[in-house]
Amino acid sequence: MNITVTQGGIVEQSAAALVVNHFEGLQSPGGATRALDSKLGGAIRAFIASGDFKGKLGETAVLYPHGEILATRVIVVGLGRSDEFSLDRARQAAGAAAAKAVGLGCRSMATVVHGAGAGGLPPRSAAQAVAEGSELGAYQFGEYKSKSPSKVLSNVALIEMDAEKVAEMEAGAHEGQVLGECANFARDLVNQPPNVCTPSYLAAKAEQIAAAFGLKSKVFGVSHMRELGMGALLGVAEGSREAPQFIVLEYWPGATQIGSRAPVVLVGKGITFDTGGYSIKQANDMPEMKSDMAGGAAVLGAVRAAAMLNLPLPVVGLVPACENMINGNAYRPADILTALNGKTIEITNTDAEGRLILADALVYAKQYNPEAVIDMATLTGAAMIALGRGGAAAVFSEHEPLQQRIVEAAESSGERVWPLPLYPDYREWMNSDVADIKNSAGDRYAGVGASAAFLREFAEGYPWAHIDIAPMAYAVAGQKVKPYGLGATGFGVRLMATLLKGWE
Repeated sequence: MNITVTQGGIVEQSAAALVVNHFEGLQSPGGATRALDSKLGGAIRAFIASGDFKGKLGETAVLYPHGEILATRVIVVGLGRSDEFSLDRARQAAGAAAAKAVGLGCRSMATVVHGAGAGGLPPRSAAQAVAEGSELGAYQFGEYKSKSPSKVLSNVALIEMDAEKVAEMEAGAHEGQVLGECANFARDLVNQPPNVCTPSYLAAKAEQIAAAFGLKSKVFGVSHMRELGMGALLGVAEGSREAPQFIVLEYWPGATQIGSRAPVVLVGKGITFDTGGYSIKQANDMPEMKSDMAGGAAVLGAVRAAAMLNLPLPVVGLVPACENMINGNAYRPADILTALNGKTIEITNTDAEGRLILADALVYAKQYNPEAVIDMATLTGAAMIALGRGGAAAVFSEHEPLQQRIVEAAESSGERVWPLPLYPDYREWMNSDVADIKNSAGDRYAGVGASAAFLREFAEGYPWAHIDIAPMAYAVAGQKVKPYGLGATGFGVRLMATLLKGWE
């Protein structure tokens, strides 16, 4: 998508669709919408008065001018109540308008910058939100359809009357486009079928990112992992014909030398398909398990965004990637695995595999002497039960400044998180009679806290946070993560990029 900022009035623009907005509860349009309504002979005012359009957040209405303006269509999008308006609501409105434009077959769209006028948002922030929302809302995944999508929104122009705001808006639009594009990159990975998106496929994508943006990449195979002692990751991978991959993607900005400044390390769960192993999942839950590598996809997308934004902070992405399958070699309940730090793990549930591969990655992260380590994983169904699908991701950390950074980044990015506690009891529930720790508490009510307590055993020597993205990573019919459609959401990319951007 080509996103530009144009100085001028919305009425004069030529595009397949013009986008204006309206606050819920107002009886007459204001600002640019009022100017356009005047040009259309009061058409917008008329359908507002009719009650057919209320201005609720994300609501859209379409008008077809009869030669009064150059544009073919007008899309009016609701901003919700003015007293509830926020940066994320501007982003959501832009996403709703872009999705509507795609549905109408529009290849070009000119839009007002939601919130930059009466909404009271800074011009740069508003432009970032509109560009980001437009990228997210226009997203489609049609790679495997015999007829590729013909409705592609190729050009989006952000229109601003005040010439003094244009430069700030251009900077914001660039940032927003990068964040939206990198989130869509992650969505593409998660939406791939599992016979395509294998551990090797993820490794190849990481190497492509490195080549495109001048990053450093390393991929460890089985022999190297065995030499290092990554017994937990290798144990999970035993049941698959697909070889596991340990993916390392490093961004060292400018002239920064490796080791001259401590990086932030992001760790992402990369289970490219999860049967549950011998603790097998129900059949109707299985198709969605192609999304069990969403944490890994988010890490790759976030490192990509850091490079594209030229952030001054070094960032390292670690993605342990494998499948959790069943064959004669697959690991079993009652097996004992030894992680990279030498701790032994009793397997009580082979469907609690994500924490095992993360354990080795968290230990490996220590070699960077990191400023902080943050892992993201579709780790537990318990997180969905606690917070609701599409509600928020669960965040755990005993490092208050790091947790606060994440919460603030969530508020800014619109990717919601909710802090949950790490009580000592959770670790006690993971005690094993035969090993240092077991991988599951065996209690359905203990899932989300106990999984975090398990990870903490391997995140030693640095500030650490765990984000369980299971509630947010994949949207299904009836429970979609608003407002950007079904399937993969790319959750975590924009959250981490916002966190890293504001790190200084």
